[in-house]
Amino acid sequence: MVGRSLSDELYNRHGAVRKPGRKVLSVKNLSMANIVRNNSFTLYAGQIAGIFGLIGSGRTETAKVIAGVYKRCFFHGGEILLNDRPVRYRAPRPAVMDGIVFVTEDRKIEGFFETMSIAENLHAGLLAAGLERGVVVSMSDMRALGQHWTKALNIRAINTNARVIELSGGNQQKVVIAKSLVQKPKVIIFDEPTRGVDVGAIAEIHRFINRLADEGLAVVVISSYLPEVMNLSDRILVSQRGRIVEEFRPGDATEERIMHAAVY
Repeated sequence: MVGRSLSDELYNRHGAVRKPGRKVLSVKNLSMANIVRNNSFTLYAGQIAGIFGLIGSGRTETAKVIAGVYKRCFFHGGEILLNDRPVRYRAPRPAVMDGIVFVTEDRKIEGFFETMSIAENLHAGLLAAGLERGVVVSMSDMRALGQHWTKALNIRAINTNARVIELSGGNQQKVVIAKSLVQKPKVIIFDEPTRGVDVGAIAEIHRFINRLADEGLAVVVISSYLPEVMNLSDRILVSQRGRIVEEFRPGDATEERIMHAAVY
């Protein structure tokens, strides 16, 4: 469709594996009903942790518990440590204010306000993080915010007043990512970041995710597409039956080994 092969550009690693920075978040024996079961893993600054698992493996549910979207079991629900401090979120807002951001896989239902403009959606992200202190919204500040992130993520729209529902899937996803980044996260979790995205936008999103890790953020990429996980990840975690069962280094990982760990 685009006149050239994109397989090398999209799904071959172009940089060295990053070394782990400081420990940012630890999950210990996390449990939620029968979906997340004694799940444990650690996230480090300046690295991308890729999580692969089949449907029902508990990968998304684990991320939502961490981000406060779901509640873990009250008794014997495990522990989440953010910078060695125990945290328990009962709603997303406190998690966002602490620097944990979850980018949903279902952008149309959970990711943006479709009848609002790009600038209004980004401003809503500021409100959710408690970063907008004023009682009255400054329209000039809102426009400047929209223009900055439209340029930073190469969001293609007539202007920042364009409604998000009018954009292509790839540009809608960029708005969702931008709305999360205005919240100044320390940990950012992407759930299926390129689902329903045109091929031209996939490479852009991958480059931006890599840049976030290079800037020192702890990044998680949850994906059901193995080439994407293998391309982006500095560590590959495999989820099965509600917990992480195996970890691979990119150099040691093959599709066969990862799939075997996810199934057996």
